Amino acid sequence: MVELVAGLIDVFADAPLTGNPLAVVQDADDLTEAQMRRLAGEFNQAETTFIMRSERADRKLRSFTASGVEVGGAGHNALGAWLWLGERGELGALATPRTFHQEIGADVLPIRLERIDGRVHGHMRQASLRLSPPLEDVARLAAALGLDAGDILPEPKPRPADTGAAHLMVRVVDAGAVDKARPNAEALFAVLESAPAEGCYVYAFDADAPDAAYARFFNPTIGLWEDAATGTAAGPLTAFLAAEGLLKSDATLAIEQGVKMGRRSILRVRLTPDPELSGAGIVVLAGTLRL
Repeated sequence: MVELVAGLIDVFADAPLTGNPLAVVQDADDLTEAQMRRLAGEFNQAETTFIMRSERADRKLRSFTASGVEVGGAGHNALGAWLWLGERGELGALATPRTFHQEIGADVLPIRLERIDGRVHGHMRQASLRLSPPLEDVARLAAALGLDAGDILPEPKPRPADTGAAHLMVRVVDAGAVDKARPNAEALFAVLESAPAEGCYVYAFDADAPDAAYARFFNPTIGLWEDAATGTAAGPLTAFLAAEGLLKSDATLAIEQGVKMGRRSILRVRLTPDPELSGAGIVVLAGTLRL
């Protein structure tokens, strides 16, 4: 029998049972990929992250959705794993900020951790912004999202943005239009495939109040209907808004997500000028996984 430490942490949460839950499995080096996929299905969370040894960094991370699709990028899947290690005392006292390095796919990315008022906070740098051509068929996109064409603002045009994973950024008129979205999974999948993009970030942003945005995230390409907090979308959104001249190059944006799901999350992204995602988490379950 194999016994591993595992549990759940609510990422980007100020209270238990809010934010975006992440399943975590420690010391997963001896698990096969097939076992990781099956365990992700067993936990049945948006993502499950497996923490392993690395020859290139302090830790190696692999993350899978409940449907068994492996995901990359430095979002809640990565931040949550480090917050889990920090909250469980695996990384020392963290009385002063410490920088660690994480191997995620082909990338080695830094993450800075510190303990503030008794809680571990993480600050995670993402890659530089990469943009794909704008989407031209807005009517098709609107129909796939269950919106009217007039709900989608013409500027900036819907466009895939990538700081670790490519997601389609769709600006709508206001928060009401964000909540109005009722995507058709098959139709949205076809739009994203042609974009190309992995997921779709529907957001409302007021240039007169440039410190906040409101968003929802849909990703039928990996079987994720809606996500409560998506760091791999929040980072490129912030960088994209700056590239469009709607944010200063050193701005900080707070993105409210998950409200419609009853899992309110606040993701904070600071431009350095590359996006730096930050947040804290709450461990709600820790135990022994037996196989």
